[in-house]
Amino acid sequence: MALSRRDFMQLAAAMGASLAWTGTARASRVKWTERRDLFPEGVASGDPDPNSIILWTRRPFESGRQLLTVEVAEDVGFRRVVAQAPAPVSAASDWTTRVLVGGLKPARTYWYRFTDSTGNGSRVGRTITAPAANDPRAVNFAFVSCQDINEGKLNGYRRMIFEDERKPAAEQLGFVLHLGDFIYEVVQYPDEVKTRYGRAIYEVARLPAEPDSFKVGNFHMPLTVEGYRAIYKGYLHDPDLQDARARWPFVCIWDNHEFSWVGRQSMVQAGGQPPRPGQTVKVAANQAWFEYIPARVKSPSGTLAEFGPPVVKDVEIKKWDKNGLGLEPNNLTAIRSLIAYRALRYGRHLDLIITDQYSFKGADPSDHEDIGKIYDPAWAGAFPEPVMIALDAGRTANGGNPPATLSFRDATIPNPSKDSEPRTILGVEQKAWFKDQLKRSTATWKIWANSLGALDIRIDPEHIPASMVAKSWPANTFGILRTDEWGAAYQERGEIYDLVRDAKITGFAIVSGDRHSFWAGYAAAKLPPNEYEPVGLSFVGGSLVSPGRWKVLRTASRKTAPCARSTSLIGRGAVTRGPITCF
Repeated sequence: MALSRRDFMQLAAAMGASLAWTGTARASRVKWTERRDLFPEGVASGDPDPNSIILWTRRPFESGRQLLTVEVAEDVGFRRVVAQAPAPVSAASDWTTRVLVGGLKPARTYWYRFTDSTGNGSRVGRTITAPAANDPRAVNFAFVSCQDINEGKLNGYRRMIFEDERKPAAEQLGFVLHLGDFIYEVVQYPDEVKTRYGRAIYEVARLPAEPDSFKVGNFHMPLTVEGYRAIYKGYLHDPDLQDARARWPFVCIWDNHEFSWVGRQSMVQAGGQPPRPGQTVKVAANQAWFEYIPARVKSPSGTLAEFGPPVVKDVEIKKWDKNGLGLEPNNLTAIRSLIAYRALRYGRHLDLIITDQYSFKGADPSDHEDIGKIYDPAWAGAFPEPVMIALDAGRTANGGNPPATLSFRDATIPNPSKDSEPRTILGVEQKAWFKDQLKRSTATWKIWANSLGALDIRIDPEHIPASMVAKSWPANTFGILRTDEWGAAYQERGEIYDLVRDAKITGFAIVSGDRHSFWAGYAAAKLPPNEYEPVGLSFVGGSLVSPGRWKVLRTASRKTAPCARSTSLIGRGAVTRGPITCF
C-alpha cells in the first residue's frame, strides 16, 4: 500500500526529520551550478522503502545555521522535479544534513541534488526506492565490508559501477548493504610507517593530539567526535566510494572499527591492551556514524537535523547483569544513544533483518586470564574446539552439567565459565526483537544482515605431518581460528537456528563480513561428527581493502618481515597469541 501524506507526516515527526513530499512534476526553478569543491564528501542516500528515502550531503560554512535546497527529480536533467525542500546544515552536525523524502513511487529511480543560497550545487546523486511489499520482482543487491583505505584503494566499487551500468535494468543493483568497518578508527600516518603487510600506507586523516586521541604501536585512535569526523571525511574523499554512494542507496550497520578495535559496549580497547572506560567515546562514535551514514535511526535529540549527544562520563563498569550487560548508568546511556538494529522490506521476496553485534555484546570467555595455560600459540592462533564449546555454553554446557575443569594436552585449569550464563553477542533485548522479526516475516527470504561471520572457522590440525610441527595436536580434537564471533558463539547461534527449525521458518539466509575472505555454506548449529542439521544458508564476503588472514600469516612467516606480537588472530582480547592484525 502507498504511504499516505498523513502517515508520512507521522513517520517524519517520529524521526524528527526534515522532510520533502512529492507533488506534480515540473522543471527545476533552482539556479544550480555544480561545485563539488564546496560539497567535498559528495552525496548519498540510505535505507529506502517503497515510498521514501533519506538523502544526505555535507556543505561546510564558516559559521551559523544555513539552509540548502534539495531537489528530487524523475530525470537526470531535473526537468521533472517532483520534490523540493529546505535542508538545514550547522556546525552542530559538522555541516551534514539528512532529508526524508516521501510520496515516492516504489521501485523507481530518482535523481537528487543540493544547492546553497547562492546557487552552488552538489553533484547529482541517483537513488532507487524499494519495491512494494507485494511486488514479485527479483531484488538485486551487493554486500560489502572492511574498507581500510589507509592500506589500499576502493577500486572494488569502480568495478561494481562498471558492471552495473552495463546490465539490463532488471538486473541492476537496488542497493548496497554495507556490513561494517566503513571506517577504521585505527589510523596510520605515512610519515611514521611506510608499509604494513607489504601494502603502502596512504594518508587518511590526522587526529587531534592527546588526550583527545591515543596511540598503540603505529596506530592512532580517536577519543572525541572531532577525531571520528576527521576519519569519515578522509574516507569519503575516496572517489570510488563517493561515486558508489552517488549511484546506489546504502544500507549500513557498524562492525568494530566504527567504534573501537577490540571494544564492546562502551569499553575502548586496542589490540594487546586492557580495556578502558569509553562512554564518551562510544557516544562520539555513534554521533559521527549518525552524521555521515544516512539511516532510519533515531538520535537522542529526536531529530535528523542534529544528533544531540547525551552527557556521559567515562566510568569503570563494575557491575554486570547475568548476561554480561554492564549496568553502569553511563554505559547504558552510551550504548543506547543510537539503536542501529532495524528491518527493511524489499518486495514480496526479501525481509532484511539487520543486527548490531557490538553494543550489547558480552565478554569473550576465552579471554579469561588462565586460558593461556591451555593454549598453544605455535598453531597460528588455533584454539581447542571442545574447550571453546564449554566456555561459550557456561553453566548450560553438557546438558546443564558443565565440566569443572578444562584440559588441553597435559594442562588442566578450573573452568571459569561453569557458573556463568552462555555468552551473548546480541544481548537480551535485541535478540528478542530479532527472533520476533524472523517469526513475523512473510517474505520469501529472511536475510540476516550482520557484521560477523556465522560459519565455523574449524581446522583439523592433528593430521599435519609431525615433521612440520614441534608438538603435535591432540588426536580427535578440532581447532578453531577465532573465538570472538558467531563461528564460536555456539549456544546463541544454536538458539537462533533452533527457532528457525522449530518455527518452520523457510528462506533463512545470513550475509556477513569482517573475516576479509569469502565463505559459503549451510547454517548449521553443529558440524560432523555431531548431528548435522542445516536450517539455511550462510555467506561471508571478502574485504574491499583490508588484508586477509592468509596474507597476514604469509607476511609474518617471512624471516625478514617484522612481526609485532600483540593480539590474537582468533579473538580480540588482550592475551598475546599471534601476529598483530585488525579484523
